Formats: sequence, C-alpha cells, structure tokens
Amino acid sequence: MLETAHHSRPRNVGDRVTASDWSVLTTELDEYGHALTGRLLTPAECREIAGLYDEADRFRATIDMARHRFGSGQYRYFTHELPDVVRELRDAFYPLLLPVARDWAEKLRKPAPWPDTLEEWLAMCHAAGQDRSAQILLRYGPGDWNALHRDVFGDMLFPLQVVIGLDAPGTDFTGGEFIMTEQRPRAQSRGSSTTLLQGHGLIFTTRDRPVATKRGWSNGPMRHGVSTVRSGRRHTLGLVFHDAA
Repeated sequence: MLETAHHSRPRNVGDRVTASDWSVLTTELDEYGHALTGRLLTPAECREIAGLYDEADRFRATIDMARHRFGSGQYRYFTHELPDVVRELRDAFYPLLLPVARDWAEKLRKPAPWPDTLEEWLAMCHAAGQDRSAQILLRYGPGDWNALHRDVFGDMLFPLQVVIGLDAPGTDFTGGEFIMTEQRPRAQSRGSSTTLLQGHGLIFTTRDRPVATKRGWSNGPMRHGVSTVRSGRRHTLGLVFHDAA
C-alpha cells in the first residue's frame, strides 16, 4: 500500500508542494492565519528526516527548552548544509507564499522587501547580519510542550512559515497538538488547536496578519506553541523563510 501511495503523488517533494490547492490554502490563510496542506512526505521520508536528529554534525545548535523557559523538550537548528528534502521543501514553498506575504504587507501598509527568489532574500538577510540557519528539527517526549511564541530572529522577517509532522498522532504519540492564539482588535484572544498528521504541513503566521474590521485592515498578532505530549515521541520539521541573527 505504501508503494501505491508513493506513486500516486509526484516523486519530487517540491512538485508535491506545487500540486497543493493553493487557492484553498490562500483563502484559509487569509481567514484564519493558518492552513493545513495535504500529505507532502511519505511515512518513510518522515522517518528518515526524524532519524537525522541523532546526527549531531548536521546541526549548528541544540536548544533545551526547559533551560530557556520555552517549555519542555529539545530542538536543533540545521547548518546551512541542509538535507536535500528540507532544501527542496523550502525552495518550493517560498514562491507560493510570496503573493500572500506581499498582499498582507499591502493591507497593513507595511514594507514588502521580499524579492522573487529565496536565494535573493536570504542574501539580504545575511547582508543585514542574519546569517545563521533557522531550519529546525524538534523532538518532544512525554510531558514536553512548547510555550506560545513567535519565531522572530531579527528585523528581516518573512510573515509565514511551515511545520511538517514527522510522526503519526495516536500511534507514535498522544497529545502534542499545534496551538495558536490570535489577539483580536478590541476583543478577547481567540485560540485554535490542530492535530498535525504525519507528512502533512501546516502553514501559519510568523508574527501577525491582516484582520478586516469596520475601519479597514487591522494588525492581528498571533503566537504558536505545542500542547503537552501525553505519551510517545513527537518530531516535527520547521521551515522558516528568514535566517537568524
């Protein structure tokens, strides 16, 4: 069955990203600030990426979340020598997310500094002193969680990012839902919870998004995190479209 499923989708992971229904994804991003993709990676590809966690030389830094009071658990930042599949995913997502980013900037009357290619944008980040890889592999065990936060590593910021589930909820782990809160204009915050299936991606707001109000477009700050993992082990891949200072 795995072989049949493999052949039913494009072999190249970048083509799988492109083949997603971007009309629907864009509508959901505009409406909610996050949107679930279909399956982008096979179970075997997910296991292969998760297995990289123990290859320390692939990473530039390891972060203990409890030590920094970020929650509980651990994550690692890849070096710039990214695994092919991680590089292909990020390269494929950028041009498809770019129109959303530019539209949001226009609505919020903010600068839209992002060029047409990821290569050019990362060169701009590096010239501004943000020259460390921000691609991330996360590992959670029982009792681990991630505090609500934003992935802002400097002034050079791309407003959207992607997380991809690498383990199967309900089988490999329980709990560990992806959670987001949205601070609404002159109202109480709104929360959401998403179960991230193995191989599927969630596109979500890095910092804030435009929200329609009676007075026009308003800034809607958002934060994201992970609820407590009850059992098992949960790995995710984080794709960030700006580098870190």
